[in-house]
Amino acid sequence: MIEVWGLKNCDTCRKALTWLKDEGIAHSFRDVRADGLDPAALEAWIAELGWEPLVNTRGTTWRGLPESEREGLDAAKAKALILANPAVMKRPVFDLGGRRLVGFKDAEKKALRSA
Repeated sequence: MIEVWGLKNCDTCRKALTWLKDEGIAHSFRDVRADGLDPAALEAWIAELGWEPLVNTRGTTWRGLPESEREGLDAAKAKALILANPAVMKRPVFDLGGRRLVGFKDAEKKALRSA
């Protein structure tokens, strides 16, 4: 079963969940704001994917952060930033068990179909 991490109010997450349901792909959803985000899981995602794909620098949460929090990001600072501000995480994150996908574009849809 695919585990989907995101925000329940995120349009992209809602589209992804609807698409998964329509495709008949078994999944569960974890809201990072309501359910929290396990620091060990986030650390594993960063180790696998790097921190850059996990930080949404185009969202309103990012733009609302003080410049001091946005500059000089590295893996440790990105992890702390996402844990403190879950909405800054790029979403959805799909946990396929053996690997993770971030975002919901055609490449992710293709990978999800074959998972």
